[in-house]
Amino acid sequence: MEAIGTLAGGIAHDFNNILFPILGYADMLIEDVPEDSPFLKGLNGIYTSALRASELVKQILTFSRQEGSELTLMKTQPIIKEALKLIRSTIPATIKIKHYIRADCNAIKADPTQIHQIVMNLATNAYHAMEKTGGELKVSLKEIELGEYDVITPDMIPGAYACLTIADTGKGMNKNLTEKIFDPFFTTKEIGKGTGMGLSVVHGIVMSMNGAIQVYSEPGKGTQFHVYLPVEKNLSEKQVTHSKIEIQGGTERILLVDDEEEIIAMEKQILERLGYQVTSRTGSVEALETFWADPDKFDLVITDMAMPNMPGDKLATGLIEIRSDIPILVCTGFSETMSEEKAASLGIKGFLMKPIVKKDLARKIREVLDEN
Repeated sequence: MEAIGTLAGGIAHDFNNILFPILGYADMLIEDVPEDSPFLKGLNGIYTSALRASELVKQILTFSRQEGSELTLMKTQPIIKEALKLIRSTIPATIKIKHYIRADCNAIKADPTQIHQIVMNLATNAYHAMEKTGGELKVSLKEIELGEYDVITPDMIPGAYACLTIADTGKGMNKNLTEKIFDPFFTTKEIGKGTGMGLSVVHGIVMSMNGAIQVYSEPGKGTQFHVYLPVEKNLSEKQVTHSKIEIQGGTERILLVDDEEEIIAMEKQILERLGYQVTSRTGSVEALETFWADPDKFDLVITDMAMPNMPGDKLATGLIEIRSDIPILVCTGFSETMSEEKAASLGIKGFLMKPIVKKDLARKIREVLDEN
């Protein structure tokens, strides 16, 4: 596990730096081409594939480091529906999707990204089981009560659980296979179709949330996965509703710092499209000199974390020494030494993991600027 963690950390930064421009340019091209363009399908394919690649890096990091995520109170219904929309756009029409998502299922304590991961991994597995023959993918969510004798594992506490079921009408598995499917790197898929990471990651996420996962399968009769996650009752809708925020730009002046020429060119283009005035620098020392020459010229600094000569956290410290109220946003592909908590302790106002999609970048910029 340590070796996998070291390898994952080593590739994550460089790999995410490669994916960032692919996502950024694809996003801008999708905006630019008309809806009836013959290129739109291909561009959406590039964008979706790059997102899937970034999710794979996250999965490897999550699995190898076994680190806990920050859990928040949330409703799962919107995330499940969003994941199914993404699945629908990537699977053939020979596979029908049916969903039964109960609105009265209470909130759970979870990380939204991890719920998305669970649905995407299980639904993708179901798709692969039906890829050659077609079939039906059924997704349901309901709240159930588990008594003392109903719990699936000894660690589960009797009570109310959100039960997410993902079922397929594919070829199914025998008992020998179902006993192995949660093992790391175990896969029945041919080369190029899967890594054997997906189900072990799902299992790890569910266990970390004090939940349980069950699988029922028979050869020729398809497969059902049941995921049980404890619900939090008596919560007001206000606490758990996530509002949809449209992409919002601005006219503020931004100093943009990244040592990757391709990334900085793409980021500058995105920010200028959003209305911002952007000054870009490819070195942290050069950026510090630019800021020193006229500290009041900028409303925000966005910097990469891993850079030669002076990393992003040191640059941030230097900028704050010059002007204590300057809002700083740090972006990183992977960092063992930097976290959101550490960034906040240094006076850094925001922290984002690469590759960043435009809507997340735009939202974070507005959050940081509006707070100041």
